[in-house]
Amino acid sequence: MDYGSGDGTGAVLAIFLTVYAIAFGVALVIGLAIYVVSGIAFMKLFRKVGVEPWAAWVPFFNYWRLLELGGQEGWLAVLAIVPFGSYVSAVFTAIAAHKVGTAFRKDGGWTVLFIFFPYVWAWLLANDPAPYEPQNMALHGWKPPLVGYGSARGPVS
Repeated sequence: MDYGSGDGTGAVLAIFLTVYAIAFGVALVIGLAIYVVSGIAFMKLFRKVGVEPWAAWVPFFNYWRLLELGGQEGWLAVLAIVPFGSYVSAVFTAIAAHKVGTAFRKDGGWTVLFIFFPYVWAWLLANDPAPYEPQNMALHGWKPPLVGYGSARGPVS
């Protein structure tokens, strides 16, 4: 079989493609693992705060619900697909996470945890024995959540 002109370019190309395929496979497995762990963590958190648990598995909609849980408009999650809009979406999502953490009587360090490891943040809040108290958001002068317990719509049954 002839792989090139005899100068080794075919072998270099084969090695490059092999390394690329391995890197792609590893990235795919890691991404899938993060998706599953994140889905389970947010599902447990959503169940605890009165939001439909299946929403944790739907991309963009899970952050839509998180934004609404923090008393903000959910459509801000869609900005993540707009160039430079992802920065705006990330800031408002971090603010919502801070408000949700406040409802669990957590401080600003939990917001930093959310920024770097949102699935760890959700897992710890879901398994924390501290109760979810959405009235703590009102004590700080913030709007109540738009979904779940403490919202005008009420929790999902």
